[in-house]
Amino acid sequence: MQPHRLEDFEASAALWTDDEVVRHISGRPSTREQSWSRLLRYVGHWSALGYGYWAVREADTDRFVGEVGFADYHRQMEPSLDATPELGWVIARDSWGKGYATEAVSAAIAWAARWLTSYERIACIIAPENVVSVRVAEKCGFRKVLETTYLDMPTLLFDRPIRP
Repeated sequence: MQPHRLEDFEASAALWTDDEVVRHISGRPSTREQSWSRLLRYVGHWSALGYGYWAVREADTDRFVGEVGFADYHRQMEPSLDATPELGWVIARDSWGKGYATEAVSAAIAWAARWLTSYERIACIIAPENVVSVRVAEKCGFRKVLETTYLDMPTLLFDRPIRP
């Protein structure tokens, strides 16, 4: 995991235009404009909140394979996640099944345990039909708290303590 670079834009934009990748996230591919705003939002989180997203890269090739990190999106949902770092991850389709999501999520949690000292818990939201991400969350110590809705869609809320 490394900070995003401007050079990541094309790979990130391609990631977010893949129908299969976004099927359980937004359901709609992002435009280049939306992808650019997302990249800037990632960078802005670090500046404003002291946490954010990283680019996930293959260690031996430096190839961009996805994104993982923490955000505070002020989502309009109940219960509110405001002031709770929300962990999210997305991996490019050609890198699915290689363990990158679990490895990246585990590394992000380890980072949070060390650096997010003013927080007790972290959360994530996952579409119920996204069984792969549910498995990643559970392997990484998240537990389902409740079923809710976000943007009028069924959503599972998971959380876990930052430190074991």
